[in-house]
Amino acid sequence: MSERSEILQRLGEQGEPWDVVVIGGGASGLGAAVEAASRGYRTVLVERFDFAKGTSSRSTKLVHGGVRYLEQFNITLVMDALRERGHMLRNAPHLVHNLQFVVPAFDYFSLPYYGFGLKVYERMSGRLSLGASKLLSRERTVEMLPGIADSGLRGGILYHDGQFDDARYAISLLRTFQDLGGIAVNYVEAVGLLKRDGKIVGIRARDCEEDVQFDLQAKVVVNASGVFTEEVLAMDGVAAESLLAVSQGTHFVLPHSFLPGSTALMIPKTADGRVLFAIPWHESTIVGTTDVPVNGASVEPRSMAEERTFLLDHIARYFGRRPRAEEIQSMWSGLRPLVRKGGGGKTSKLSRDHTILVSKSGLVTVTGGKWTTYRRMGEDTINHAAEVAGFAKMASRTLDLKLHGWTDSSGGIAESDRVYGADLPLLQSLSDNDAALGALLHPRLPYRLREVVWAVRYEMARTVEDVLARRTRALFLDARAAIEAAPAVADLLAKELGRSDAWRDKDLQRFVDLANGYIYRDE
Repeated sequence: MSERSEILQRLGEQGEPWDVVVIGGGASGLGAAVEAASRGYRTVLVERFDFAKGTSSRSTKLVHGGVRYLEQFNITLVMDALRERGHMLRNAPHLVHNLQFVVPAFDYFSLPYYGFGLKVYERMSGRLSLGASKLLSRERTVEMLPGIADSGLRGGILYHDGQFDDARYAISLLRTFQDLGGIAVNYVEAVGLLKRDGKIVGIRARDCEEDVQFDLQAKVVVNASGVFTEEVLAMDGVAAESLLAVSQGTHFVLPHSFLPGSTALMIPKTADGRVLFAIPWHESTIVGTTDVPVNGASVEPRSMAEERTFLLDHIARYFGRRPRAEEIQSMWSGLRPLVRKGGGGKTSKLSRDHTILVSKSGLVTVTGGKWTTYRRMGEDTINHAAEVAGFAKMASRTLDLKLHGWTDSSGGIAESDRVYGADLPLLQSLSDNDAALGALLHPRLPYRLREVVWAVRYEMARTVEDVLARRTRALFLDARAAIEAAPAVADLLAKELGRSDAWRDKDLQRFVDLANGYIYRDE
């Protein structure tokens, strides 16, 4: 019997109610689950797709207070985020690191304006500061941002923020949750809420792989389903069509040659008022993001022509040339669940604060927020959940909780290996026993066949997409290379999972169809 079968059997043979059931395996759901398990609550998390399938794997890869939120005078959010940023770096140094940013100034007013603002930003982080900000000369700015179009450049401002690998951080949270005794399972969907006398007492769940339904009794249910929050609220009979404004953000991935070196570029205000980043990541350059309102949520959002035009125009403006189609290694879009708080206006103006709702039935919903404040969101969520369930008051234990894989000796290790932290020697030992597993997945990718095996055995990967999009970041780094590597991944996956050739072929084709949407084509 497989590990997944054992988990499902255990859930199906439930003897007494779980303390907490969490719906959703993204940043907010995993954060809440870790919080609950760390307090000793018997906790189950279900995710209808894969962990971090949606928004939580499609961020700009930043752990930050949010410079533009400071400009909007959202001081509380910035303070909370800067505090959490520092603790993320301490609790998961294998996944989070300090990154230098430079804001180029193209007029003399920008130097004192952003220089002052970034000094305030630095001071707000207090003892958790990642480094001092300072003004740069024109020459030093060009030196730190090689490749930038320097016509009209007056100088720059250096500051520090955090960078991470979002999907790998989610997997580390999953492993941490399991280490704490929690049970998580992907490809299990909450299809209904169980009620008794008007109060929620659990969920009706469906195993999406076998199309089998079962009940999970619980003392409290947490809805952490991100942009799909309103779907779960509808199961509870709550009309919440106007709760969320969904915003889409799209990124391009370019060769490292567009921004050589190790310093990131931040444009605090483009012509239409957006923030734009160009960030080194896994020997490539991420450029983004857009901020466009969309009607409703989708599982696999696709970029719009206006977003692609925006990115191309701004790359040309700040790097002196438009990338050719083949130079855009990958493009992806993510959706932000932004909470409406009266009025309309641009989604870029809506707060990134999180909101917690407790329905009359006792359903606890957490939505909004941002990756950097996931832990604080989890703490607030479980505080409310504990009150609903009548648990004894208990202080949070996660502020200094080291995440799975924690190590302080990952310096000098390639980024693609560093994300495994203390597990890296165990991963590498797989190819000690089978030398073939040491082969690269693809010449343009840093990943090896052993990572496919590891993903299945230890990280609950079930599909080619799970491996190439989230356990490794191949799809997000180079979509064409990911497609070319997919057959070998499908072979290994089918072998590890005991799947048929027909299953292998179907899953492979599904991935290829999906991955083609990550390839930019001339318009």
